[in-house]
Amino acid sequence: MSRRGFRPDWGHGDWRPPGPEWWNQGDNRASWQRFGRRVARRFLLGLALFLTLLIGFGAFIATAIIGSTGASRWVVIVLAPVVVLLILALLVRYYRRTLRPVRELAEAAGVLAGGDYSVRVKTEGSATIRPMAESFNDMAARLEGADEARRRLLADLGHELRTPLAVVQGEIEAMLDGVHAPDTEHLELLLEEVAVMERLLEDLRTLSLAEAGALSLHMEPTDIGDLIQDVLDAHRRTLAGAGIAIDVSASDIGEVVIDPVRIREVVANLVVNAIRAMPDGGMLTAVAATDAGSLRIAISDTGVGIAADDLEHVFDRFRKGSTSSGSGLGLTISRDLVEAHGGSIAISSAVGSGTTVTVDLPLVQAPS
Repeated sequence: MSRRGFRPDWGHGDWRPPGPEWWNQGDNRASWQRFGRRVARRFLLGLALFLTLLIGFGAFIATAIIGSTGASRWVVIVLAPVVVLLILALLVRYYRRTLRPVRELAEAAGVLAGGDYSVRVKTEGSATIRPMAESFNDMAARLEGADEARRRLLADLGHELRTPLAVVQGEIEAMLDGVHAPDTEHLELLLEEVAVMERLLEDLRTLSLAEAGALSLHMEPTDIGDLIQDVLDAHRRTLAGAGIAIDVSASDIGEVVIDPVRIREVVANLVVNAIRAMPDGGMLTAVAATDAGSLRIAISDTGVGIAADDLEHVFDRFRKGSTSSGSGLGLTISRDLVEAHGGSIAISSAVGSGTTVTVDLPLVQAPS
């Protein structure tokens, strides 16, 4: 026997046997059987002691209630078991409604910490435990969704990076093999593909900074009309190739104090989304104006639109429509950048009727 004479003697000193072959040895099996009988005897002894104490406690309570006269002793004898049963019923109820749900919640938390985000607990028990179970299930569901989104993001980014890399590799190999000369046309194509990869990497960097609360702004006076025009000029070739007309309206706002790099990124994201929504051509409208002390920028398209079920999720991280070829980060990053300025962003759309994204920023006029 081992320490305190309670545990069986394994022979090799370990608390748990190493495997089935250990159990098949006669001495070890007999040791386990003796151990089981010993545990059963101690359990029954403890249960008997517990019930005796309960009966005594019940008799004490009954005596205190009805007195200790000889005429009432029979009543005490009858009432004591009733008190004991009532106490047992309360203990069982407490266990079922409090202790067991807490134990299951703790076990589920361990499973969740181990990386299994599909674990859920029953929303039962006392009024205190049920909200905890519901909050745990909500947390697990969010973690499961975030994990699935992360997996999709990695797959999408791999796909998005593979395409421009393949183009760059093919073009360079063609130049080296003498298929075509390294002229301006082919070098511009390489530059465009490199810009696509650079944009993806910059999106990831911006998103990580925003999530960490480390997104810094460099505010300076900026002509918002010129900023929008610069973005459209940068996409002029793509717009013309897709047969998309442009309508720009920027009232005489003057210079406003914003971070031009970040707001340029917001406008560029919205313009790129509008281009993707109009593969067969259409009209892109960009409007900048002041409204009730705020600077409002609206980018509209006449594209395919967004379904109502998808509209409420368009700002979710890694969420993109079935026809989108992007990474699903553009609108999320745009929202973070706008909110960093103290502004807001909203989107309205209908299938077949196009989409309008409206950005409202605090209007801070630059000193003249």
